[in-house]
Amino acid sequence: LSLTTMARPTEDPHFVDPRPSFLVKLRRADALLYSGTDLESGWLPPLLRESRNARLLPGAPGHLRANEGVTMLEVPSRLDRSQGDIHAQGNPHFLVDPANAVILARHLADSFAQLDPENAAAYRANADRFITKLETKLQEWKKRMAPFRGQSVVAYHNAWPYFARRFGLRIDLFLEPKPGIPPTPAHLAQVISIMKSRPARVILVQPYQNRRTADAVARATGARVVLVTQFPGGVKGSGKTYFELMDHLVRSVADALEQAQPHS
Repeated sequence: LSLTTMARPTEDPHFVDPRPSFLVKLRRADALLYSGTDLESGWLPPLLRESRNARLLPGAPGHLRANEGVTMLEVPSRLDRSQGDIHAQGNPHFLVDPANAVILARHLADSFAQLDPENAAAYRANADRFITKLETKLQEWKKRMAPFRGQSVVAYHNAWPYFARRFGLRIDLFLEPKPGIPPTPAHLAQVISIMKSRPARVILVQPYQNRRTADAVARATGARVVLVTQFPGGVKGSGKTYFELMDHLVRSVADALEQAQPHS
């Protein structure tokens, strides 16, 4: 089994630049794994149509939705573009909740067992090992985050509801006035005022977001900017595996909250 990725870990997955090599990869692939939401809707569907690979089309065994079986958060009751870049299937950033990674592991094992029956036992055994390790690591991550339960954290973009729910954080204040809409001076002034009143002393920023905006808010509030990622390799130290990614994410957020505590 070989895996080829199209989006780089440092890219915004909403806005990936399609490259000619993508078509070659899609034409040769036996399976396509994507979020299952409309996270990649701006660039992936046209490529998939142009690839003319029947193995990857919706309904085919090789068309794999990563959110299969996941309870999606923030599913809109109606679509209204005035609310910004909202997603019809719900918030797509679900894999930073390790419980959803367990669901995905089981789904992939079953899917690959169907695609490659001769190796079905190996896929399922690998999934079992992954899940066993993940359940142990989850207890470790929850213990590290436990002292900060209920604390308020600011994010550049609304990408963290699953992480917040799993680890008991409050992440409902964003530098973007609406998802995908660039920050305005008036909105940032409001954010600064709320941060001072709560207080909130940590701002989460991903590599493709405007760090200078976050730094300006941090200077006005005494907050710490934490560069984080939801993809292995997205920032230095985030590793190459899901476990390394979550280790880095939990450690980065917990350390920042710990260091911010004297201010609160």
